[in-house]
Amino acid sequence: MSQELIITEEFIMSKILLIRDQKVMIDSDLATLYGVTTKRLNEQVKRNIKRFPSNFMFQLTEIEKTYVVANCDHLKKLKFSSSLPYVFTEHGTMMLGNVLSSDRAIEFSIKIVEAFIKMREFLTNNVSVKLEIEEIKKKLMNHDKNIELVFNYLDEMMEKQDNKVERIKIGYKK
Repeated sequence: MSQELIITEEFIMSKILLIRDQKVMIDSDLATLYGVTTKRLNEQVKRNIKRFPSNFMFQLTEIEKTYVVANCDHLKKLKFSSSLPYVFTEHGTMMLGNVLSSDRAIEFSIKIVEAFIKMREFLTNNVSVKLEIEEIKKKLMNHDKNIELVFNYLDEMMEKQDNKVERIKIGYKK
């Protein structure tokens, strides 16, 4: 129960990284959440490698590892690790929960997937808001053009008014 209070959805979302244009979680973070060691987690993955295609899991390159260590304070311990970490996509985290098959792993795989879903919804909502703003900008630009056109017509009419020859007035003169 106290674990649930500590490990919030925001905490899980803070562990989701964007690598190779994919939202992923690093093996050491998942091991902590699932209550196993990183070594045990990776052993289970290797035993069930057919369940983890490249769109579920991939290994970081040395450059990616360096970047992750430099930008994520909680991953400083990876700096001295000789092995390259694995990262898991949303589907990979769910598969890990199945492979590890402990109650905790199942519980947290569901929480992790929910965090991924919330993040996706947030990003989708942001995209739709951005699209609406762009549409409003386009309309405003059209309005600006139309207003400028109206002013140009008014200027032309004023010039024509100024250029007209005075007509001779007819009627009674005083």
